Amino acid sequence: MSVTTQFSQLRQDIAGHSLVELADRFGTPSYIYDLSKILQRVADLQAFDTIRYAQKACSNIAILDRLRRADVLVDAVSAGEIGRALRAGYQPSQIIYTADVFDRDALELVIQKNVPVNVGSPDMIDQLGQRAPGRNITLRINPGFGHGHSQKTNTGGPQSKHGIWYQQIDDCLLRADRHGLVVTGLHIHIGSGTDFEHLSQVCGAMEQACLRVGRTVTSISTGGGLPVPYREGQSYIDLDQYYQLWNAARDRIAEQLGHSIHLEIEPGRYLVAESGYLVTEICAIKTMGENLYYMVDADFSDMARPILYGAYHPISICQRNPPDS
Repeated sequence: MSVTTQFSQLRQDIAGHSLVELADRFGTPSYIYDLSKILQRVADLQAFDTIRYAQKACSNIAILDRLRRADVLVDAVSAGEIGRALRAGYQPSQIIYTADVFDRDALELVIQKNVPVNVGSPDMIDQLGQRAPGRNITLRINPGFGHGHSQKTNTGGPQSKHGIWYQQIDDCLLRADRHGLVVTGLHIHIGSGTDFEHLSQVCGAMEQACLRVGRTVTSISTGGGLPVPYREGQSYIDLDQYYQLWNAARDRIAEQLGHSIHLEIEPGRYLVAESGYLVTEICAIKTMGENLYYMVDADFSDMARPILYGAYHPISICQRNPPDS
């Protein structure tokens, strides 16, 4: 994989297809995806036992279907996302519901379809156990610290609602016992935009949590958060080093528990971000003082990340009638 990334200010095609022809055929604004980019990112992560796609990154049913065909499992955070995964051809056992709350629709659906649950709040254990005792569950742990490229994507520590506070694991095990639920997996995700200093802390927190839960644990999930370059010169994370850190943690856990441990990764943005393009038409150009504005037929409802996270996205111009040279 390249160490750094470059972005061109001019572009005439996506994956060999003329942008002008795509815009004329499908209109603007349109979302265009390059499947080869997605499959390349899936290939990057083959060292892990399981790749599970966090579909909140892009829940396009065609993309879900293609990922299913590539043997990628799927995460859902709502009844709607469970429904999209089912429509894309996933079996209920290939989906995991990961959330901090059950709304009525989600609880009914995971019970009706027997969808596995990654529990993010202690109360969810009681709510599930009262309706469906005897199931296996996964706990999403908040290790007490977080990290992210934006405070809005920081999903660990006391300022984040996500996960079960690490000091409440014993209480959750008692709740599970009351309903015959078995904790077979643990999941930790502290935010989007991984660095190795924080990652080593996460691995340590995972080891401690697994030892506290005990020998019923058979799988661990690294979560996601793999960074994606958006600006010229930004680099990818060293995936070999990332895997080695987690694999070493997995081996230590397996040695302590006395059996093998399944290692899962749950990327979202990493799999799809570089594949997607928002194609929009320049409808007007105007100046406001010293600023030059290009007015397009897309808005924040089509691309929400800049207004939500202050995110930067590279922009290219496609010339309808480019010069020959």
